[in-house]
Parts: sequence; C-alpha cells; structure tokens
Amino acid sequence: MFVYTVRQGDTLYEISSKYDVPVDRIRLVNGLDETNIVPGQSLLIPTFTYTVQPGDSFYRIANMAYVPLDRLRRANPSVNPNAIQPGMKITIPDISDYIASTLGFYTLRTPELDQALINDFAPYHTYLSIFEYHFSSTGALVNDLNDLPAIQTAWQRRLQPLMTVTNLTTEGFSAEIAHQMLNNPTARSNLVTNIFNVVSRKGYAGVNIDIEQVRTEDRDLFSGFLRQLRDRLQPSGYLVTVSVPAKTNEEVPWLRGYDYGGIGSVVDLMFIMAYDWHHGGSEPGPVAPIKEVRSTIRFALSRIPRTKIILGVPLYGYDWLLPYTPGTIAPGVSNQAAIETAMRYQVPIQYSTEYEAPFFRYVDNQGRTHEVWFEDVRSMSRKMQLVREFSLGGIGAWQISLGFAPGVWLLSKFFQIRKV
Repeated sequence: MFVYTVRQGDTLYEISSKYDVPVDRIRLVNGLDETNIVPGQSLLIPTFTYTVQPGDSFYRIANMAYVPLDRLRRANPSVNPNAIQPGMKITIPDISDYIASTLGFYTLRTPELDQALINDFAPYHTYLSIFEYHFSSTGALVNDLNDLPAIQTAWQRRLQPLMTVTNLTTEGFSAEIAHQMLNNPTARSNLVTNIFNVVSRKGYAGVNIDIEQVRTEDRDLFSGFLRQLRDRLQPSGYLVTVSVPAKTNEEVPWLRGYDYGGIGSVVDLMFIMAYDWHHGGSEPGPVAPIKEVRSTIRFALSRIPRTKIILGVPLYGYDWLLPYTPGTIAPGVSNQAAIETAMRYQVPIQYSTEYEAPFFRYVDNQGRTHEVWFEDVRSMSRKMQLVREFSLGGIGAWQISLGFAPGVWLLSKFFQIRKV
C-alpha cells in the first residue's frame, strides 16, 4: 500500500487507471461516498505493486509507501534503482512484521450498533476500552452501563474489553472529585473494591483508569491508588491500564500530578493521550504535531518500559471560525468528516511538513471563514512509524466510533496485531 496525494485536475478514474486499482476499491479503503476529490487530499492506494510514473525514484516511492528504502530495494533485487522507467512494476514490501497491541476507546450506543462496530474493528484491535463508569468522592460508582452485549461480543472476537473509569461529571472532568477520593483512604478502598466487583461480575479483562486533571499535590496519592488497584486486580488475572496526558517534561504545572515513572512501574499499559496540543478552546493549529508527539515518547521512555507504552492518536480534529476569538469553542470533527467537508466545499487540503498534519480553509454558506486541522493517512502513517522507530508496545485511538476508513488498513500495513 502507498499514499497518493491528489494533484490539480486528478480524477479517481485517472488515479485508478494509473495504478491499476479499481475505483470502487479506492473508494472503499478511503471511505469515500463521493468522487469529487480535491487537490492535496491523501488517498491510500491498496496494492503492493507500484506502477512507476514519470519522475519517480526509489526514494520517492519509498516515501509514498512509508517503507524503509533498504527494504524496498531488497523486495526488488532484479531492479536497478538508478534505471527505473515509467510503467515498470515495483513490489512494495510487506512491513507488517512488528507485533503491536492496539487499544480503541468506544462509547456505547445500542447493543445492535455496539455489536456491529465491534465485529468490524475486532481484527485490528487487542483491547476495547468501553466508556465510561463515573465515581463519586466517596469511591462509589454512580452509574451503570448496558455493556454485557459489547463485552460478550468482544470476547467472541478475541478482543479484550476494558472497563473505563473516569472522573467525568455533567460539567466535565472534576479535579475536585478526584482530589477528594484520592485523599480519603476509605474512598480509595471503596473505589478499588467497586471496580473489582464490576470487572469480575461482568467479565471484563481489566480496567482503564482515565482520571484527568490530577492535582500536583495528589501526584503520589494517584500512583498509590493505582498500586492498590493493581494489588487487588492482578492476582485474579485482570489488567490495570491507565490513560495519561502527554508530557514532554516536568515543568508544566497542570501536568505534574502524573508521575510517569511511578505510574509506569505499577500498570500493565499506559495509554498516552498524545493529542490536543491545539483543541476546541485554543487558537487553530495541529492537534497532534509530530515534534511534540516525538518529544512525549522520548520523555516517557526515560521513565517507563517501552513495552508498556501505547501511543494515543486522535481520530478527530477541530473546525475553527476565523478570525479566532479567545473564549470561543471550536467543535470537534472526525477525520473522515473533515475530508468530506473539504470535498463538499471543493477546497484544497494543505499539508504541514513541519507538524506532519493536514489543514484547510473554507467559506461556509453564511460567508464565514473556517480553518480545519485534522489527521489523514499521511499524518497517521508518521505516527505509526514512531511506534516502530521507538519499539513501543503499540498504538491506540480516541475513539473508534468516530470512524476513519483508512485507519484499519494502515494498522494492517504497519503491524501484526497482538491477540489473546
């Protein structure tokens, strides 16, 4: 498989003919309901045989296929890299030899929809973290989920379901509820017991703790809570995983509550939310810029065993109104919806090589200018390359119900998915 970037005047039919891949297959892989592609749009071309085009080089083909140059050469021993000609067939090597765990978050809808989506995504995931259980300051679980159909379907498809526990309220994540629970030994024990009871009663493989906005003064208490949870769950064979915000150092005040080293020494897996450097409440910009993602990985590796790290990537971006007004909130938009918006308004998609992120601007029907940053097959491929480069435990996403058609194909391109 390789990535083609649409040029001015291209049509899907011409791209199909150029690379000898049926139009309908290109549309399926890229989730395209329409054919009105736009310049700058990236398309994953599902073939392992590349047809050389005028101006091509082995280096360019390797970049398009996101494969190491030496592996491309080894896959084509009879081809002189310095003498390729248009029309020649080049074999793109299979690089799915890296065994990785994958973790997808999922918010329940209806049993029928849950089962259908799990069936679709099961071949590409190791863990499914089902969102979400809430807790009170006393450690009580304050809601229940109709999650048994999803749990059963997950196990049937060799997918390990995780119970997600958060400090979410109707007003967002509550630092105060987390603070009160962590500072009360009885509340901590209550929450550990309640989590164990749900995991064991409903048949989860384990838990994912997604407690956000942990305060600096609660740093050691949070690590201690995870240790207490591990000591209760692991003897029964249950997994303890955690979601943490991305950190590149210990200097940012609102991130000091997360001791990567302390947490990493306790949990089985750490899902690092390597996104939202720009978000709905910020000025426009890349959601997961590659430099910051790389710095986060390097910082994490100084404190956590690499096999425990799951790199979190976003299946979404944001749509900002311009000019940007501080205090306004830009709505989130799925990666697939962002592409559809560019196609609907027939505007070109730009790509920042500095941030490894796509973006575009459009004018809506009310005459308002928008700027959209999101993720596409190029930016996602770069992040999957980072998992291989740093030998991480795997990759995960928030959240799979948002949909990003090429994503499952990319996973099978870069990884052999670890299964139970």
